[in-house]
Amino acid sequence: MDRAAAAPPVSIDTINPKVLKCQYAVRGAIVSHAQRLQQELQTSQGSLPFDEILYCNIGNPQSLGQQPITFFREVLALCDHPALLGKSNIDALFSKDAIGRAQKILDLIPGRATGAYSHSQGIKGLRDAIAAGIAIRDGFPAHADDIFLTDGASPGVHMMMQLLIRSENDGILCPIPQYPLYSASIALHGGSLVPYYLDEATGWGLEISDVKKQLEDARSKGITVRALVVINPGNPTGQVLAEENQKKIVEFCKNEGLVLLADEVYQENVYVDNKKFNSFKKIARSMGYGEEDLYLVSFQSISKGYHGECGKRGGYMEVTGFSAEVREQFYKVASVNLCSNISGQIIASLVMNPPKVGDESYKSFIAEKNGILSSLARRAKALEDAFNSLEGVTCNKAEGAMYLFPRLHLPQKAIDAAKAVIAAPDALYARRLLDATGIVVVPGSGFGQVPGTWHVRCTILPQEDKIPAIISRLKAFHEAFMDEFRD
Repeated sequence: MDRAAAAPPVSIDTINPKVLKCQYAVRGAIVSHAQRLQQELQTSQGSLPFDEILYCNIGNPQSLGQQPITFFREVLALCDHPALLGKSNIDALFSKDAIGRAQKILDLIPGRATGAYSHSQGIKGLRDAIAAGIAIRDGFPAHADDIFLTDGASPGVHMMMQLLIRSENDGILCPIPQYPLYSASIALHGGSLVPYYLDEATGWGLEISDVKKQLEDARSKGITVRALVVINPGNPTGQVLAEENQKKIVEFCKNEGLVLLADEVYQENVYVDNKKFNSFKKIARSMGYGEEDLYLVSFQSISKGYHGECGKRGGYMEVTGFSAEVREQFYKVASVNLCSNISGQIIASLVMNPPKVGDESYKSFIAEKNGILSSLARRAKALEDAFNSLEGVTCNKAEGAMYLFPRLHLPQKAIDAAKAVIAAPDALYARRLLDATGIVVVPGSGFGQVPGTWHVRCTILPQEDKIPAIISRLKAFHEAFMDEFRD
């Protein structure tokens, strides 16, 4: 056979159609264009109307200048290079409690080898530590056997979709707007996303009556709805659920026989005094529901919070309510990937068990933690006020998480201009914003939104001293954009 004439073994027409269907806007076309512009800045300085790209598209704190937590990195350094513990000047280089914690962690690791595979659920002693941290947080027991350590929260989400979705007739209830990991994972595993809309007018409220309506509608179409995804605090919307709302969600999942998938990776990121984070496990147990009453999977990550260790890829899922037979299948799927990385496992155990009062590192740890969180709150408020000052833009308060999701009330001419280039209007806005200012945001159309509304998601993560310049650039761009397309 003539190779030149033969069809290629792999083409866009022959790859898995589920991959083609999958979309992930957080690293989509706008970000690809930003990376090209960044290369242009590096090769020909002064060629663009800005001197740096500001990536406000993704919750990646350390890429924008946030410093890692000293205690976490000291412990990790000692675990990764245990020979340091034998140095005579070790006490001058590392805090005593970091040295002590590293020694304890190394004793938990077979052979004290951080470069070796671990148990597929993660190192048992680290899971014990995480379970203890969960118990302190919630006031209810937690168990190491319920913990699966993962490379960030995302693999846990993928694992659950892999386990729950059998065909396109299986559906997952997801909030709209949603973090596109969920729509992407559902598409990759061949399921159906069943949307429920958060109410922007009530601060992105979650109405159980709307969720029930969407559930009944999906069932009437022959879809077996397997699970409900709740993101709390919200991404991209930043709301923090009230306790009464959470109780209704727990009751709903119990009554309807749904698995509750609780994305709780922003649990440390709450910026308002009248709200606090409560895990869904805590809510369920406080209602008197035990393991046998609710199928619950809770996700946590080291990438968010005040720690922002995205590149270390650590996290866990806590799995409760499932039978021993089903849990064996969880373990089997986890074992296919051998184990999550050990550095991420160690940091996950530290996040859930940070320095305590009386420890040498406690004062510096608390200063670093509170400094980061209070700065994030100030940045959120400054950007919220800036968006609300723009013509035709409304922005709800960021109660938590790392993002704002302002609504763009765009002129008809802008909407028509977007149609002419086959783009969503908010994608046109985001592209023009990038080309004019170097600021990277994600179009709301990548997260889902009420039809006929347009948004962008913007992180609050640029360092505080850069916020005034970002606001200035944003205002100048927006004024010019609105003048250009004014009806």
